[in-house]
Amino acid sequence: MTGDQSEIRDHGGDLDRARAAYGGAAGEWIDLSTGINRLPYPMPALGPADLCALPQRAALDDLIAAARDAYETRAAILPLAGAQAAIQLVPALVRQRVAGAVDARVVTPTYNEHAGALTGAGIAVRPVAEPGDLAGADVAVAVNPNNPDGREYPPAELIALAKNVGLLVIDESFADATPGLSLAPHLGESGPENTLVLRSFGKFYGLAGLRLGFVLGTAPLIARLKSMAGPWAVSGPAIAAGRIALRDAPWRARSIARLTEDCARLDALAIARGWDLVGGTALFRTYTIPGGAASAQDALACRRIWSRVFPYADDWLRLGLPGNEAEWRRLGEALQTRTIYGTCCE
Repeated sequence: MTGDQSEIRDHGGDLDRARAAYGGAAGEWIDLSTGINRLPYPMPALGPADLCALPQRAALDDLIAAARDAYETRAAILPLAGAQAAIQLVPALVRQRVAGAVDARVVTPTYNEHAGALTGAGIAVRPVAEPGDLAGADVAVAVNPNNPDGREYPPAELIALAKNVGLLVIDESFADATPGLSLAPHLGESGPENTLVLRSFGKFYGLAGLRLGFVLGTAPLIARLKSMAGPWAVSGPAIAAGRIALRDAPWRARSIARLTEDCARLDALAIARGWDLVGGTALFRTYTIPGGAASAQDALACRRIWSRVFPYADDWLRLGLPGNEAEWRRLGEALQTRTIYGTCCE
């Protein structure tokens, strides 16, 4: 791999860029550039209070209770406008805890906003290859399971690591389908005192536009973050949807089972195409593309299917999972096309 990931803050979901380059109306595209569930939770009906009134304390408390049950944790919880909002608060929290120069390390390659938020706050980031390389850092960040290669770190390994860092931040944005991997059940309101777990709601539940996520930790840490976030950090519609969806255990179980099957289905299509699996999670898969990922992205885009490539690995291409059978059919036909490594003109 080449390039400094901490200096690059590109993302999937940039369908405007795809349309500008390849044309087509938004409805013609299948956006597989993100790890967002394309069969989302059915959005509940919203009442006037959800849209017109400021969020109420009782509703927010009920959302926290729903999250605590869903994540099987005793930790204190702060709802925010997505896991990204928590990522943006981490640098300020670090500055409160560390006087002077900060030793910040991030296991890479990974979601680039962790390094981006820290460097944007004037904190130099040292990329490391393994969680063990985080020991001794003032702030240590790992994504579990990791985006985009799907690496997994056992909770016991992370619990041991917490004893050897100043602040441990574990991003579990893709952990909903692998609950046994989560550190959340090992957290309580009183410890570990230096550990934060970030959870995304929008990815697994397919409602990313609501902007809902959670940060879990000890009561003192969460109180600090709550003060930084200010009042009304989560919208009324997000609170209403989260209270219902997080308690729908049957939907969650069905979705995990479907996504597991769909991962195998997508891997089979990709391997038949001649691609090699790098890894992934229940919501996306990353492949090594012979001849380079850019040409494969181009060919898929000509068929109005958007994918994700990475500036630090020019042969990696990531695909989210299609939703309905029409999307699966279109992707299957595109992958079977002989000109998949060619251009739109072929």
